[in-house]
Amino acid sequence: MDSYEKLILPENWAWMPVKEIIEKIPLTNKKLKQKEYQQNGKFPVIDQGQVFIGGYTDKEELKISYESPLIVFGDHTKIVKFVNFDFVAGADGVKVIRPKKVFYPRLFYYFIQGIPLPDKGYARHFQFLEKSFIPLPPLPEQHRIVERIEQLFTNLDAGVESLKAARAQLKRYRQSVLKSACEGRLVPNEAELARAEGREYEPAEVLLERILEERRRKWEEKNKGKKYKDPIAPETDKLNELPEGWHWGGLDEISQHIVDCLHSTPKFVNEGKYCIDTNCIEQGKIIFENARFVSVDTYNERVRRLVPKAGDILFAREGTIGTAVIVPPNFDICLGQRMMMFRTENGIDSSYFMLALQSKIFELQWKLKITGSTVPHINIGEIKMMAIPLPPLTEQHRIVTEVERCLLAADEMEKTIEHSLKQAERLRQSILKRAFEGKLIPQDPEDEPAGVLLERIKGEKAKREAEEKAKNKKR
Repeated sequence: MDSYEKLILPENWAWMPVKEIIEKIPLTNKKLKQKEYQQNGKFPVIDQGQVFIGGYTDKEELKISYESPLIVFGDHTKIVKFVNFDFVAGADGVKVIRPKKVFYPRLFYYFIQGIPLPDKGYARHFQFLEKSFIPLPPLPEQHRIVERIEQLFTNLDAGVESLKAARAQLKRYRQSVLKSACEGRLVPNEAELARAEGREYEPAEVLLERILEERRRKWEEKNKGKKYKDPIAPETDKLNELPEGWHWGGLDEISQHIVDCLHSTPKFVNEGKYCIDTNCIEQGKIIFENARFVSVDTYNERVRRLVPKAGDILFAREGTIGTAVIVPPNFDICLGQRMMMFRTENGIDSSYFMLALQSKIFELQWKLKITGSTVPHINIGEIKMMAIPLPPLTEQHRIVTEVERCLLAADEMEKTIEHSLKQAERLRQSILKRAFEGKLIPQDPEDEPAGVLLERIKGEKAKREAEEKAKNKKR
């Protein structure tokens, strides 16, 4: 026996080999391939995935009829599911078992989650479950244990649901902050402040004109005799009216550079330069521990259009479309697939630019331009024609400061929620562990001991077999 099976069980409990107390439900020609799953159907498909119901089907010939509760075990994933209705089994790595009458099915479901199985990756695990031992309490006590587990889980689940609701509320709060910021409602309006203080200010329209004039002047100095090409001006007819002093700034107008990633998959290595793609970004942050590396040669190839620097903004135009992050200082990075990069003009706060790209106001624009049914994406030419609401520069700075303050508070609250959710999961496992060890509820000495129950069932089985044998002899 393994160490867990050396646990000292209560006096009227017994250890049992798992293989001796289960019946395997035959699944030959009764499994459904994942590619055949439907969104709707007569029968739910139960497989070894994290989601309880993987899909649906109308294939009645594959149905596993519900006579008593069944346990679905993921041979690859070790996921355990309790099923008490008709269903169809998913094809990949599904084992369906039923505990014998000595075990209350609901308790068996809870207890097999307490058996430590080796982690063999995507290899088969059912063989280890069959060879394991499981504690068997008296039958009346099994029902009492389940009653107590589910009482505790009900209270725990209520708390978890409250935490998840709070987390969802934080997500809405973040969007509300960004919406207010990009509609001019988060901080005092620069035009109103200037008027109240009796001073001049530079409206965003004047700021944009100055940026464009400076860009043209610099280009013409470097390209004498050549014709200057104006940046793409956005179509703003269908965009909302902006606060006083604000102006719609086209992305092509307010960016020094807009570059796309190379349309090739880089060769990744164990160490080197960071390659940033949609696998390692969340809204507003690069998750460097999830980033992959490329060699110096690959890095140089991928930055030949423009070397990213601190303050540049990365934007996902495929996959997790709409995710925007800013390049932090002291990191050498290149663009992976599905990414593009902006470098803003002087007079544009790059942090404000990033926030505007994350806002619902900008999302409403790019959602209209998504193409591709297999891999949805936005063409870079379409993005250049989009616009963000542009406040005066001093107001941009104030907005960034206030958004960062609000989102920092939200981040701290989210950390607390995530910590509490992890604590709840640890408590759930602790409840199951105490139940598994016979420490969750007190034992009743009046209960028929598990050993006596087993002997009685064996005797009844032997009696039935003897009677059946006698009948056959008389025929």
